[in-house]
Amino acid sequence: MTRENPLTHHEKLRYDYLLKNIHYLNEKEKREFAFLQAKLEGQKDSAEVFNPEVKEQLLSDSGIDLPTYANRSRSSRRSSGEQLETKIPKAKKQKKKRGFRFKRLFAWLGMILLCVAVGMIVMFLKGFQSANPNSSNGPKDAKAAQVEVFNGQDTRDGVNILILGTDGRIGQNSAETRTDSIMVLNVSGKDKKLKLVSFMRDNLVYIDGYSQVINGQKQTDHKLNLAYELGEQEGKQGAEMVRKVLKDNFDLDIKYYALVDFQAFATAIDTLFPDGVTIDAQFSTLNGVPVTEATVGDDLHATETESPTQTIRVGKQQMNGSTLLNYARFRDDDEGDYGRTRRQQQVMTAVLQQIKDPTKLFTGSEALGKVFAMTSTNLPYTFLLTNGLSVLEGAQNGIERLTVPELGDWVDDFDVYGGQSLRVDQKAYQNKLAQMGFR
Repeated sequence: MTRENPLTHHEKLRYDYLLKNIHYLNEKEKREFAFLQAKLEGQKDSAEVFNPEVKEQLLSDSGIDLPTYANRSRSSRRSSGEQLETKIPKAKKQKKKRGFRFKRLFAWLGMILLCVAVGMIVMFLKGFQSANPNSSNGPKDAKAAQVEVFNGQDTRDGVNILILGTDGRIGQNSAETRTDSIMVLNVSGKDKKLKLVSFMRDNLVYIDGYSQVINGQKQTDHKLNLAYELGEQEGKQGAEMVRKVLKDNFDLDIKYYALVDFQAFATAIDTLFPDGVTIDAQFSTLNGVPVTEATVGDDLHATETESPTQTIRVGKQQMNGSTLLNYARFRDDDEGDYGRTRRQQQVMTAVLQQIKDPTKLFTGSEALGKVFAMTSTNLPYTFLLTNGLSVLEGAQNGIERLTVPELGDWVDDFDVYGGQSLRVDQKAYQNKLAQMGFR
């Protein structure tokens, strides 16, 4: 007849565990295993084994410190229908509790992000209404910006955005203005960096429909900044014309555009940075002599009869929107247009790198709302919501900059109208743009 196992259910589980780990037992566990082994081999009388008082006395006399085992056998547990508490259900309860905490944490984070998104939209609409001349409380002396035709194209890495700054003045319409600054900003690339390329306005380029073609060769005989004006004369398609010119000459694909005039730029800066933008103002020499300050034109406050100026000293300082605009447009030192292009890049970099305060999520949205109401652009606000954080991260990771052409990397030439211009190696700059990730 088969002998009944003298170990209880929990003693059996403990015995199996100790047996599997017999080579790693400490002294206490070895004594415990010896006791269970002796019980299993019948060295203790069964009456003693199952009598709690006798067992306690035996353990005390032998000096063995053992855990308290359940006294009921497997059969008695089955008959009673009661379940003994084990570590497994407890672990499951703890795991379930931790899972509930994580779910609750994610729910709170989702609610916070939703509130932030709603807040940004509200501030955007507030800024849009305050600057939109078509709204009931908007400025009555302003003109609403119109979105132009723009056949944007995707790039292989990131998104290219064409930023055009016009030299529009009082009394001029868009068909009489030219682009004072021409930049392409690459955002959301794989390397999580921002790239900024500036094209000097006097670059000689081929403009389809206007430039000559001699013996099948396209001639680069017009200045780049003429492209916007010609496009505006062709049914308000200045930005589209600039896009096509950059594609034809530098093989650059562009998805979105933003056309910023004097007022829109100053308003955005003053809204986003109430205390001004920190910038280290630098000028080149003037007639070969270093300068400590420069007199610049105050274009924002110019009228048909007056051309005010202001003085900007060299060095680190805070600039409001108007001063920052005048600093970026100055070109009367010895570097001329190249110096102006360099300062424009400096201003753009300073603005992007200083948008790191979390509160800028809301003041920045309000500023964008104002700019959207005053600026011609096809950039959707949803793009800013979904890519805003990556843009800010890219600004903190560093901004790679390029000027086309770089200082001295050109040949002086003349356009078809006899104006002094810059002739560059377009193939070489196509390669540089490709290396930076623009193409």
